Amino acid sequence: MTLKTILLYISICAIVCYGCSSSEIEKPVNEEVDSEEPTPEDTILKIISLGDSYTIGESVCDTCKFPEQLKDSIINKIGNTNVDLKVIAQTGWTTTFLKDAIAKENLTEDYDLATLLIGVNNQFQRKPFSLFEEEFPQLVSTAIKLTNLKKEKLIVVSIPDYAFTPFGNGNTDISEDLDKYNTFIENYCLQNTITYIYITDITREGIQKPELVASDGLHPSTLAYTKFVNRILPKALEKIGYSTN
Repeated sequence: MTLKTILLYISICAIVCYGCSSSEIEKPVNEEVDSEEPTPEDTILKIISLGDSYTIGESVCDTCKFPEQLKDSIINKIGNTNVDLKVIAQTGWTTTFLKDAIAKENLTEDYDLATLLIGVNNQFQRKPFSLFEEEFPQLVSTAIKLTNLKKEKLIVVSIPDYAFTPFGNGNTDISEDLDKYNTFIENYCLQNTITYIYITDITREGIQKPELVASDGLHPSTLAYTKFVNRILPKALEKIGYSTN
């Protein structure tokens, strides 16, 4: 064999081998690359709860307040969901305090569900009712904005009646005042097609059923909040797109 023939043979082998190695490292056409689909465990539900002592859960444990119980109930019901709960509330807050607190937060506007329970301190601190008439609608608008302007994602909760506690001592003036507030809230929600959940009657069993009152003799107990959630949960599930059928 001549040197020329040997060199030609080597060149052909090199070309063939290069082609083989190229095909070996090439991925099969049908192989999926970085195509992982989100799993149910990746689902994140965002909830924001706005209010006062009845939302922050004065005198009950951190996980006993109604927003936390609502969060746990949603998880237990639908499963495979991570719930991001944001609570903006403080004992003693009026509508004015809540408005100011929200304004100081750097909040996104992508919440899947919002709750609003406010007004008792306007009554307790003897603020003009006209102030509530002005600021409650503003808070509703703010809450709706936080749900990306989807008012169907908002649940407004009625004001509990602290007259039916050892602190309130059955004072009928308190109940009459709170009826005025709750009537305004209900009518506003009806006129604007906003979901309104009435829980005041639960708290009006507080004297007959002391287990519904927290240890401070003023605020709802864990059991009372559980009863709140039993009423709120069906609407909450509906609003996050979970079918109960």
